Amino acid sequence: MFSPSQADVRRFFCGVFTKQREGQAMEAIETLAAQWMDEHPEHHADFGDVEAALARMGEQNSSGANPFLHLSMHLSISEQCSIDQPPGIRQAVELLAARRGDLHTAHHEVMECLGQMIWESQRAGRPPDGQAYIEAVRQRATRD
Repeated sequence: MFSPSQADVRRFFCGVFTKQREGQAMEAIETLAAQWMDEHPEHHADFGDVEAALARMGEQNSSGANPFLHLSMHLSISEQCSIDQPPGIRQAVELLAARRGDLHTAHHEVMECLGQMIWESQRAGRPPDGQAYIEAVRQRATRD
């Protein structure tokens, strides 16, 4: 299993940002990352300097967010949907996106569900509950 460090994640996103700006060829995962980065121009300054990004590990940016974690969650959700793992997540996210009229907005709501599942798993010392995660996304898709 691949477990990148915080530094690896920051280097990845900064590298993708550089490749995109310079019009270099990218791998599929880099292209997907670049698409999500385009959705977040407020974080572009965070991706433009890898050394500064590495020096700020563990800190939030001026908006109080961690753009590297945020983009990592977008990629995780995209990957979950592409392979439908946990089973049913693709449909739940598609339903939420249809309800909200926007995949990006839906992803932000899914992030809340994903974060909650991870927090509960860590707090209880047990594996993540994929069914509870999917159910939380479905509930958001069926309420206003």
